[in-house]
Amino acid sequence: MTIRRLLLIIWIIVGLVIAWDHIYITVKYVELLVSAVLAVVLWPLVLLGVNLRIH
Repeated sequence: MTIRRLLLIIWIIVGLVIAWDHIYITVKYVELLVSAVLAVVLWPLVLLGVNLRIH
């Protein structure tokens, strides 16, 4: 892993922590994001009527 990649990962992690601390990212937002990612990855289940929403 190059030093640039490591710095980028650290930059993103710190940014996520700061955004969470200042309530730009909330638990509800994370639930919506996870539900959306699951729906994209498991789209055949969505077509079969499976509810992939995280509560």
